[in-house]
Amino acid sequence: MKKQKTALGDAKRAFTVHDLPARERPRERLVREGAHALSSAEVLAIVISRGTRGLSVLDIARDLIHRYRTIAAIADAPVEELVQVPGIGPAKACQLKAALELARRREEPADDDAGTDLSSAEAVARLMRSRFSHPNKECFYVLVVDARNRLIGREDVSQGSLNSTMAHPREVFEKAIRAHGAGIIVVHNHPSGDPQPSDDDIRLTRRLAEAGKVVGIPLHDHVIVSRDSHYSFRRRALL
Repeated sequence: MKKQKTALGDAKRAFTVHDLPARERPRERLVREGAHALSSAEVLAIVISRGTRGLSVLDIARDLIHRYRTIAAIADAPVEELVQVPGIGPAKACQLKAALELARRREEPADDDAGTDLSSAEAVARLMRSRFSHPNKECFYVLVVDARNRLIGREDVSQGSLNSTMAHPREVFEKAIRAHGAGIIVVHNHPSGDPQPSDDDIRLTRRLAEAGKVVGIPLHDHVIVSRDSHYSFRRRALL
């Protein structure tokens, strides 16, 4: 009778990674074949590390993929939302957020890039392009520079939809005032891939240029960055 209960319990036990042949386990495959050979669920499973009672780590990872469809959507989900997924507690949610943020920063300059010469729009685009990895969201940054156009501060001012970005002059110049900046450069991305400015972009640029004159911190340029190119208001004589 005791053996029958054990057999029944084994039958109900959740399938785990350890039930896979060693050659098919995600960690072993990563070592043997490289991370590129793994599915997104397998990579997530390695990050999550462990399953819970009734759910293997692969079950949890596949559920995440099913719910969010893309890795980008998982990366954007707040911790409070991720912990609602069965098997994802606060610790696992933080592991996921941290790992995906590292992936976003993989080509980003080090945080000690203060002093970078931003005299050209090319230098601005090169510095900022890796910050715009989200596929469908505009992000608006202000770069604070000294009298020689060297970077002394950078701040993410706002994030918007695919079609618009909101940036109030007060928020844009607040960082520059605190940092005693000599000027600012504003940068945002166009997820569509076309860096040409919209009417809203032009109006915002004019508004910021006027505000800069009032506070005594000039707007040196507004650079719009896309995947493969960029647009400079200064170069087009619009500033």
